[in-house]
Amino acid sequence: MGLREPLRQLTENCSLPAALEAMGERWSFLILRASFNGLRHFEEFQSELGIARNILANRLGRLVGHGILERRPCDDDRRKVEYRLTDKGKDLLPTLVALRQWGERHELTGRIAPVLVDARDHRPVAPVRVMSHDGRALTTHDLLWALPEEVGAKAAE
Repeated sequence: MGLREPLRQLTENCSLPAALEAMGERWSFLILRASFNGLRHFEEFQSELGIARNILANRLGRLVGHGILERRPCDDDRRKVEYRLTDKGKDLLPTLVALRQWGERHELTGRIAPVLVDARDHRPVAPVRVMSHDGRALTTHDLLWALPEEVGAKAAE
C-alpha cells in the first residue's frame, strides 16, 4: 500500500491532530452543520440541536477561538450576538459533505435523510473525492507522502 507516512515523527507537525483539536468532536460538527443551515444565535443552536447550554457555550467559544466562527453584534439588536462562519469555517464545507456522504453510505441503514443537491438543477452533488492536480479521481493506491522539498521532483526527472 502506497499511502504510508512515518506516524511517530509527524505527530507534532501533522495537520490532522491540529484539525481534530479544532473540530474533532460531535457537537462541533453539528454546530458547524447548523451554521451552514443559517443558524446564528445561541438560542437557535440550543433549541435546534438539543444541546446543553454549558456544552454549547464551550463549543462555540472553541470554534470562535480557532477562527471557524466569529462572534459579532446583531445588526437589529446590538445587545445580542450572532455566530457567523468565517472563511476558514466555510472551507470546512467539503469536509462536512464528505463525512455526511460517508455516513449515508456506511452508517445510515434504511433511514431517510435529506439529500444534498445542486440548487441550480436539484440533482444530487457528486461524491467528494480526492483529486489530482489534473482532475483525476485518486484512490489510496495512487497516493504517497512526500516532504515539501520532494514535491514535483519526479515530474522534473
